[in-house]
Amino acid sequence: MNQGKRGLIGALAGLMLAGATAAQATDPNWQAAPSYGSVNLSAGFMPDPHRVDLSAGGSTQVNSSLGSGCAGYIHAEAPDVDLYYTAGSLPLYIHVESRTDTTLVINAPDGRWYCNDDANGLDPMVSFPKAQSGMYNIWVGVWGNSELRDATLNFTEINPGR
Repeated sequence: MNQGKRGLIGALAGLMLAGATAAQATDPNWQAAPSYGSVNLSAGFMPDPHRVDLSAGGSTQVNSSLGSGCAGYIHAEAPDVDLYYTAGSLPLYIHVESRTDTTLVINAPDGRWYCNDDANGLDPMVSFPKAQSGMYNIWVGVWGNSELRDATLNFTEINPGR
């Protein structure tokens, strides 16, 4: 292999590595302490819904490579809320109520990312029909800009769409 090809291959490898590093840097940090604390719930919890008031949004645009429906601006440095959930036979619904267009980003106990925008008007919801026990890292984002907005994060086992 001549010197020019080696240089080109090295440069391409470096760009690929830099791209991977940049993508990782923008992924939400699910390991950080949550900004609005942790919630511990077990199947059949009362009151239902359990509510957490927070400021949605942040300065980091969600990377769509996380999964389908992932959008908005969040505070990627830490989850807004960590939910420690002990599952039973009921489904788990996580949804947001706000006067602005919000989004939802969740890292579930299975390590997968679940996102939603506009499940109910401009409010997002992610449902887990067969919820797993474990930790759910949750970010509430704002669609379209990085301004913080008032929002309420809800945990319920009763379908809020009914």
